[in-house]
Amino acid sequence: MAKGASTSANRRTDIVSAAIEVFAEIGYYRATTAQVAERAAISQPYVYRFFASKELLLLEALEVSWQRVLQAFTQVRQSVAPERLEEGFIMAYEEIARSHQNEILLQMQAQTIQEEPIREAMRQGISQVKQLVLEAFKQAGMEEPEARTSDFLARGMLCNVSMALGMDDLIVKRKQ
Repeated sequence: MAKGASTSANRRTDIVSAAIEVFAEIGYYRATTAQVAERAAISQPYVYRFFASKELLLLEALEVSWQRVLQAFTQVRQSVAPERLEEGFIMAYEEIARSHQNEILLQMQAQTIQEEPIREAMRQGISQVKQLVLEAFKQAGMEEPEARTSDFLARGMLCNVSMALGMDDLIVKRKQ
């Protein structure tokens, strides 16, 4: 890759990272591309060089966040024994929530945004995670994989609420 292309790709990543932070901290509707540009230490017109609108920037930020979850879960699926699969998914998600908390907060906010492209991005992200978990549970021979997948996703959403509100007592750890 040419140096210019590499720098351009890095800038795009920097902008998306800044957007994730700004959107998570103050909300998508209140955030401006000027604030994103300031966080990325670039000019606002430079943001528009990569993203024609704030909505397109949000869509890419959501894609980054969903891909992180999918990649982590794929790695767990490929490296963990079937009887430890659910525990592996939980541990992977907990690590994402610790190390990329703003991405989780961004997803939570996006669940309430009514613009159809955002709703579709959220539906697609959740569906991909659900399908990956369901297939892994089926392949592992777990009983009632559909119900177990639903429970797993619901518990993940409860973890998100717990993290966002600082209410660790919402989550009761299972005894091993």
